[in-house]
Amino acid sequence: MFKNKLNISLSILLVIIIAFAGCKSKFEKLRASNDTAKKYREAVRLYEKKDYNKALSLFDDLVTKYRGTAEAEDLSYYFAYTHYKLRDYTTARYHFKTFADTYASSAKAEECRFMAAYCFYLESPTFSLDQENTIKAIEALQLFINLYPKSERVAEASKLISNLRDKLETKSYANAKLFLDIGDYKSAVIAFRNSAREFPDTKYAEEMEFLTIKAQALYAKASFEIKQEERYNEAIQLYNEFVLNYPSSKYLKEAEEIKKSSEKAIIDVKKLIALQTAEMKAQEEKIKAAEESKKEDTKNK
Repeated sequence: MFKNKLNISLSILLVIIIAFAGCKSKFEKLRASNDTAKKYREAVRLYEKKDYNKALSLFDDLVTKYRGTAEAEDLSYYFAYTHYKLRDYTTARYHFKTFADTYASSAKAEECRFMAAYCFYLESPTFSLDQENTIKAIEALQLFINLYPKSERVAEASKLISNLRDKLETKSYANAKLFLDIGDYKSAVIAFRNSAREFPDTKYAEEMEFLTIKAQALYAKASFEIKQEERYNEAIQLYNEFVLNYPSSKYLKEAEEIKKSSEKAIIDVKKLIALQTAEMKAQEEKIKAAEESKKEDTKNK
């Protein structure tokens, strides 16, 4: 009886395996066949059913076979979108661009040019990472706007560019602030100024101008005494410009404290240099007097 049950179970399992294998072999047989028309119809059906992996395997087989045919344009369009749906944005971007370049007069060329740029946008990483794709995305979106200035997608492309520029601004601000945080004050001053020059309308403009004052004052403090007066004066000049630009700034009180401490530091360093100069002069005179005394003693011997 146990043997019978085991045989029945094995038979059922075998039927399931055969059935499954049969289903699989049907797709594989189609894929291996030379019936390109049937294969294309099935690929489109699978795409519309959102079975993108299977659709891609069929489209992939058809791309070279359909090259130069009337169906090649639609196939290329589906092929690009299938990669996009599978979130393979690098490959999708390539095929969208290829479509736009190859079928420039197509009604879908504009859409594919935009999608190629949009794939760059999707691959733009967080601001803390390398921004090469962010810059390329801006260039691609700007190219789209230049090529299709009357497109209904121009507004969206402009918004995407704005988002990407925000990321570059944040990257630039974060890099400059990092120099300040690690105590490289000279580099911080240069980086804040460069960032303000490159992104004059940045949301960080007010804060960066204040932090430039702070970095400059700290740079002066860390300098040799002989350089401090000049560098503190630069911090005071930056403060004066800041007050003109942001008379109601939330950083005004702290900026004023930096200015006052810079003015005091200038007075202190002048006194210190004067004292050092006097001491050096006195030492020189002492040495000179000792040498003259020695000469006199030698002469009298």
